[in-house]
Amino acid sequence: MAPSGVSLPFLLRSVIAHQQLIGRLVKREVTARVQGSVLGLAWMVLTPLLTAAVFTFVFSAIFQARWGLEDGGTFSFAIILLVGLAVHGIFAEAIGRAPTLIINNTSYVTKVVFPLEILPVVALLTSLVNAGISLIIVVLGQVLLSGVLNWTLIFLPLVILPYLVFVLALLMFFAACGVFLRDLAQVVTLLVTVSLFLTPIFYPLTAVPPAFQTAMRLNPLTLIVEQGRAVVVQGVPPDFLSLAIYLACALAALAAAFWFFQRLRPGFADVL
Repeated sequence: MAPSGVSLPFLLRSVIAHQQLIGRLVKREVTARVQGSVLGLAWMVLTPLLTAAVFTFVFSAIFQARWGLEDGGTFSFAIILLVGLAVHGIFAEAIGRAPTLIINNTSYVTKVVFPLEILPVVALLTSLVNAGISLIIVVLGQVLLSGVLNWTLIFLPLVILPYLVFVLALLMFFAACGVFLRDLAQVVTLLVTVSLFLTPIFYPLTAVPPAFQTAMRLNPLTLIVEQGRAVVVQGVPPDFLSLAIYLACALAALAAAFWFFQRLRPGFADVL
């Protein structure tokens, strides 16, 4: 069966039309993660805290990474680190699931009326839940550390939105390819690991040798991590021009990825 639409307006209309279904699926996935565990939802708070604590110890105490922090010391480092981990976490969780997203939902593929295009949206929003908790921890930590809540925090949605569009584009692409290329999961796992260390999360971009800084800036995660820290921690307004260019590129990528997803979609049932 040919796809009923391959354009971004069609995708937007589908998401709006099925928003209640998307909400139920996201709620089900979040609940399933903590179902049966002793601490339940507390793990969603403890996990980023423990992760940030371990990385802070390794990179600030052992490797002695320096950010030019005058106040707060290790605690300031932890807050800065947690912002970077939250941004990368959206990418890591969403893209890590992408190759098996359709494979793990085979029952939906066989249902003609089910809108498969919302599955990447569900995966993206689910990853956003954990990132949101991490960012709330960052804001609370910033208030406790400095007693100040930066007004520039209001710009955070403007920083995150282009990034979400970009991640959704990759989700669409890898989800479609994953149905036909089962080895893609291993490739994506390596990509996620590499991206963690080639993004200025554990170190400032200024610490990178000048010869490599241009290449680092081409990393799609770099701008979002830097701008996220600017509005949340440093109290500096974002670079609106760079974010506008990023959004335009992300929308073009999403349009191409959705077209690709819809073109391959008729073959999903045959392979699965």
